[in-house]
Amino acid sequence: MSKAKIGVIISSTRPTRFGDKPAKWIADHAAARGDLDVEIVDLADYPLPLFDAPASDAWMPTPNETAAKFQEKLNEFDGYIIVTAEYNRSITGALKNAIDWAYTPFVKKAVAFVGYGSVGGARAIEHLRNIMVELQAVPVRHAVHIGGSDFVPIMMGQKTWEETAPNFDAFVPEMLENLVWWTNATRNARAADEAADQAA
Repeated sequence: MSKAKIGVIISSTRPTRFGDKPAKWIADHAAARGDLDVEIVDLADYPLPLFDAPASDAWMPTPNETAAKFQEKLNEFDGYIIVTAEYNRSITGALKNAIDWAYTPFVKKAVAFVGYGSVGGARAIEHLRNIMVELQAVPVRHAVHIGGSDFVPIMMGQKTWEETAPNFDAFVPEMLENLVWWTNATRNARAADEAADQAA
C-alpha cells in the first residue's frame, strides 16, 4: 500500500499569526516517520468568502471557484492535522468558514490536532472534535497543546519557536501513532466500500 497522505492545515490567516511555526514543526515530525506523505495547507492561500453557497457541498457542487480549489486540495489527503488557535473559547473564524465550505473532503477520514491558546487551545480542540464528528470524520483522542506561556513570548520576540518546540516533542509520537492507525483503518474501509459499490 502507498504511503498515507496527511494535510497539515494552518487555521489562522492573521499576518502576525503563530500557527505557521507549529504547523511546520508537526509536519516535519510526521514526515520524519517515513510512512507518511505530508503537505501543509495554509488557509491564507485560499481567500474564501463567508459561506454563502445555496447549500453545502454535501448536497450540491460548490459555485465558488476558490472554495472548489480548496475542496480539491483537501480531497488529496487521507487524513489531517489541524493546527488551531483558540479565539474566545473556540476555533478561528477562518477555520470554521473553511470547514463550512468543505464538508465532503473530511468524511470518513482521521483528524489530529495541535492547539495553542491560554489553556493550550484545549477548548478550541474540544469544539473542533465535535465539528469533525458532524462531518463524519474520526477525531483522534491525542493532541498537542501549546499554552499561552509558551507562544506569547515567541510572538513578543522574547524567545524563538526553535527554543520552545523541544518541550512538546514528547507529546508527538503517540498522537501520530493514533492518527496513522485511524488513517489507515479509514482508508482501507473507504477502499472496501468503493470496491463493493463497483461490484454491485
